[in-house]
Amino acid sequence: MTVAVLTVDQRHSRSGPDRVPEALADLSSVPLLRPLERTAGDEFQGVLDDPASLPPIVEALLRQDAWNIGIGFGDVERPLADTARAGRGAAYLHARDAVTGAKTGPWHLRVAGDDPGNRALETTLWLWAAVLARRTKGGWEVADLVDQGLSYEEAGRSLGISQSAVSQRAQAAGIVETRRARELVSLLAANLLGKEPT
Repeated sequence: MTVAVLTVDQRHSRSGPDRVPEALADLSSVPLLRPLERTAGDEFQGVLDDPASLPPIVEALLRQDAWNIGIGFGDVERPLADTARAGRGAAYLHARDAVTGAKTGPWHLRVAGDDPGNRALETTLWLWAAVLARRTKGGWEVADLVDQGLSYEEAGRSLGISQSAVSQRAQAAGIVETRRARELVSLLAANLLGKEPT
């Protein structure tokens, strides 16, 4: 059974506050095969087999700009351990390689595994990260409201700005591009996990 293991560690943890509890709380609603949990120090780990779970986790972590993100695809020992940190197998080894590479890699994010398709997913995530990195506070405000299902007109009323201003913020924030990126990340992850795209 192929799964994805996420191994994430905090950047600059020695000079800043411990952000792991906040991150775990923020991501607790994302369905995973084994929930995210602290493994040691400033690191946490989780296991997923649903490709739709990957985009919200990665987007939230990229938004915080505080993490080295490693994603490893591969098999795990069966039966699957009760907790993420107790598991073993190729996916865990790939995730460890990925998070180590993320410390010096583009956007502090790497994808590792034996499938050549890992490169396409990693490239897509880097391009998406570049879009998110240019998003301003105002852009995130609009993006969050649109993600909640509000129209541009409704978002404008909520923010006290015109629909035209919302459209300008949305374009600068890459909201349409982000929608497509989420879809593509899910599709590529589904291929790697051997799942039907949703």
